[in-house]
Amino acid sequence: MIVPESTKIKLTGYLNGIGFGPSSRRTEPSRSTHADDAALVREAQRGNTAAFEELVHQYDRAVLRLAVHLTGSEDDGQDIYQEAFLRAYINLNRFRFESSFYTWIYRIVTNLCLDHLRKKQSRGRYLIRKGSSVGEHEEVLNRVPDQRSGASPERSLVGSELRECIRHALGRLSPRERMVFELKHYHGLSLLTVAGLLNTTESTIKNTLFRATHKLRLQLSDIR
Repeated sequence: MIVPESTKIKLTGYLNGIGFGPSSRRTEPSRSTHADDAALVREAQRGNTAAFEELVHQYDRAVLRLAVHLTGSEDDGQDIYQEAFLRAYINLNRFRFESSFYTWIYRIVTNLCLDHLRKKQSRGRYLIRKGSSVGEHEEVLNRVPDQRSGASPERSLVGSELRECIRHALGRLSPRERMVFELKHYHGLSLLTVAGLLNTTESTIKNTLFRATHKLRLQLSDIR
């Protein structure tokens, strides 16, 4: 499918105009939305761009949060987010309804993020950071505030140090191990869903998660 340049510009402009809220655990959409998604996909396959824009609208923030979280960079996350929806649009006629659109777009995003992490690892860049609006660097895990009432500065400091240790430990996992661990524990996806996203079996994902957890426990064993 050849995408007219005007359509690319329109879609990219639409994606650029979408804001996103703070990172939060993402749970799977209810099953009742999948039939509606299928109807929208069929309309979009017939050339109805409004139907595709509705699909983007339903999953834009979730996809952007996922991309930013997994890459550890707002800039990289934005790029992957736009690339994911452009790929979905270009390849929409290949969608065969063997899975939900939700699973399909998440699979595109996770594969793009996995490729991104592998490239970073091959360049020796294990520390995952994100660029702030003033050009400085801030640890991704430090984006999660301590929202407990009466949290003391001392407790906040300990929490910050712990997040720093976890960040370093996660950076030492293989890209696939990190991906599985974060999809399961930070995004609340089931192992079966993660297996579907990464195009493998649930038992393989279980083994990958076990290895990732074991490595993290070893690296964090000195923390009291």
